[in-house]
Amino acid sequence: MTKKEFNEVDPKDLKIEFAPGCFDNFEGSQEELDQLVNQIKEMFASGEAQTLARPLDFDDLDEDDLEILENMIHQEEIAKGRKLQ
Repeated sequence: MTKKEFNEVDPKDLKIEFAPGCFDNFEGSQEELDQLVNQIKEMFASGEAQTLARPLDFDDLDEDDLEILENMIHQEEIAKGRKLQ
């Protein structure tokens, strides 16, 4: 596949994988986690995620973006050496 913008990708071509430990801080029941995972997958399958997505400007991050980015970096460091399930 050639390089495309995220919003140009056919949702059927996407494969959703969750990094090890990405839900370690989830505070809820297993049933609630299962519902969240299914909701995320459905958002990508329906194209809703592409519609709602917005690019990050690393030169002009707001406070929420910085918090999300810091959490992603932290989770990536924790996940090193763990395998996808």
